[in-house]
Amino acid sequence: MSDALLGLGDALAPLTIGFVILGVLLGYVIGVLPGLNRPAALAIAIPISYYLTPLAAVAFLIGIAKASGAGGATTAILINTPGEPNAAVTCLDGYPLARAGKAKQALKVALYGSVIGDLVGTFALILLARPLATLALGFGPVEMSAVMVLALTFIAALAGNSLLRGLAAGAFGLLCATVGLDIESSTPRLTFDQVALFDGVPLLAVTVGMLALSEMIIQAEEVFSRPADAASAVVTDAAGDRFGWTEFRHVLPTFLQSSLVGTAIGLLPGLGPTVASFASYALAKRFAKPGEQFGKGELKGVAAAETADNAVVPASFIPLFALGLPGSVSAAILIAALTIHGVTPGPRLFEEQPRLIYGIFGAMLIAALVMLVVGRIGLLAFAQLTRVPATIIIPVVTMLCLVGAYLESHSVFAVGMMVGFGLLGYLMHRFDYSRVTFLIGFVIGPQLELSVRQALIITEGKVTSLAHHPAALTVLMVALVAAMFFMRTPRQARAEGEGS
Repeated sequence: MSDALLGLGDALAPLTIGFVILGVLLGYVIGVLPGLNRPAALAIAIPISYYLTPLAAVAFLIGIAKASGAGGATTAILINTPGEPNAAVTCLDGYPLARAGKAKQALKVALYGSVIGDLVGTFALILLARPLATLALGFGPVEMSAVMVLALTFIAALAGNSLLRGLAAGAFGLLCATVGLDIESSTPRLTFDQVALFDGVPLLAVTVGMLALSEMIIQAEEVFSRPADAASAVVTDAAGDRFGWTEFRHVLPTFLQSSLVGTAIGLLPGLGPTVASFASYALAKRFAKPGEQFGKGELKGVAAAETADNAVVPASFIPLFALGLPGSVSAAILIAALTIHGVTPGPRLFEEQPRLIYGIFGAMLIAALVMLVVGRIGLLAFAQLTRVPATIIIPVVTMLCLVGAYLESHSVFAVGMMVGFGLLGYLMHRFDYSRVTFLIGFVIGPQLELSVRQALIITEGKVTSLAHHPAALTVLMVALVAAMFFMRTPRQARAEGEGS
């Protein structure tokens, strides 16, 4: 109890609250700007976290992660441009509502849904993370290796159109994680006589290059090929465009239902906000009442998509804190931020740094409340940001990527690595290899290597020794069955099923 109170006190410190507010503001701005998304926003912000305390750094990134999703709804509703795949569901009803003169209603539903979904997911994190971490403490290296293989299999299958390409991307991420000195013998591996690589590939270079710079290259390419943007809807104060208690009661059941859907999906590594948004929308549409026209401007459609989307973010941190496994890109970036400060996520974190954990929980609750206040006050101002052209956004973000990479080690080599991974991320996008799977493979690579080495020692390298580890054997069998299922089920067909 004392650790919880101390952690809550740290979360209420002016410095922490200040960075939560700054993160929410930055997240809203980046989320609203066309062409930017949550992973890119987090990647751009990581260099700033170098100069903060661990709690302030995480609070800052959490504020960005929460608000960028809510801000992305503004772009989807007003100009019919989803910044991320999951925002495409918001477009289905949000843009028709805006064109019908109900832009403010749609924006407020998206905001309230984001906050409610976020709070439900955060409370689930607070309630479930510690019990799962206690359970995970009983896992040995063999079991942890099996769990990481299962997580990587799910992420590879669900983050792209092809399981084999997803696994290839994850394997390449694991390979890049082996660069540097061997963890036992200190023998250089894949360093090519570059002293700068003895400590491994810079984490910041990989994150910023793969998520932010590559996205700017993709956006620059689309600027020259996309058709004229959809007409921007106007936010008015018309009597028919107000959101009161009547409208809130109308969508409240959808808020609660979608919060549970998003939280449940967030618990499973690899599913993410896109699956949550489609599944929640499909469920709401399935139980639609007479007169509710989903796809033509229904408030419940916006509520379902945005609530589930934002419930996924805190829920995906449950496997992060309980097992040390990133359940999403946001969680992978959070691992990177914690690693920078010498904090290793996993089940022992509750024993080694309980005060920090409870401080993070408190900061997450504060961020949800700040998101509500900032969203209400800045509704009209954020709507104007949708008019900023990509020709301004792309060079500014590219410059931030270059500066951020240089700040990590004050080295031009790190900048070159970041640019290289930016080009690699662009090529992976073009040829349909999952950047998400690559990044998560890179992040969990060191822990997976250590666990596999320890498992080989315990089992003496004999497959038959797995019989003495039934939990690990069961998890590996699940991974094998899942891989066979996903190889037989095309991703396109699954996507159609999610959207129907």
